[in-house]
Amino acid sequence: MSETKLNTPKINVETYNKDADERRSPEDQSKRDFLVKATVATSAVGAAAAAYPFISTLQPASNVKALASVEVDLSDIAEGEGKVILWRGKPVFIRHRTAEEIAQVKQDDTADLKDPQKDEERVKNEKWLIVIAVCTHLGCVPNDGGNFEGWLCPCHGSQFDLSGRVRQGPAATNLEVPPYEFINETTIKIG
Repeated sequence: MSETKLNTPKINVETYNKDADERRSPEDQSKRDFLVKATVATSAVGAAAAAYPFISTLQPASNVKALASVEVDLSDIAEGEGKVILWRGKPVFIRHRTAEEIAQVKQDDTADLKDPQKDEERVKNEKWLIVIAVCTHLGCVPNDGGNFEGWLCPCHGSQFDLSGRVRQGPAATNLEVPPYEFINETTIKIG
C-alpha cells in the first residue's frame, strides 16, 4: 500500500485569528454574540427538559404520600383492649390502658430496664399507648403475651411491657413510638 502525502498549507493561528478579527465588522460580532447566547440558552432549556424526568422519579409516589399520615378513631377501643393498624406498611399497636395497667407500668419505671425510659416519656395521654409493632431485635411482629402482660416476640422471645419497653430477650431497645398527635379525645393522627 502506498502512502499519499497531502500538501497542506501551514497556517499560523495567531496571524489567522488577528487577520480575521481585523476583517470582521461590528455587525458580524453582534451576530456572533447573539448566536452564542441563543445556543447557550437553548442548551440550558434542553438540559433542564432532559433532567426533569430523572429528578421527578426521586419524588415519592402518590400512594406513598397518601400513607404518610393516618387518622385513627379510638372510640371503638374498649379499656383494656387494643387495635392494630397499618401505617407506612408497618403495624402499629394502639392500646387503651386501664388504671391498673397504668399504675403497673409507672411502678416499673424504676425497674432494671435494658433501654431505660419512663412511661410518661413514651405516651402523650397515659390512657393510650401507641407504638410501632416491630421487634427491635430482628423486625418480627410481637404477639400479645409474655411475663409482663404486654407483647412477646415469637421469633427470639423478646418481651415488652404495656409501655412498649423491652423487659426480656435479645431486643436491645424499646418498641418505637411513632410521631402522633391527638386531634381530639377520640382521634389521633399518626405521621
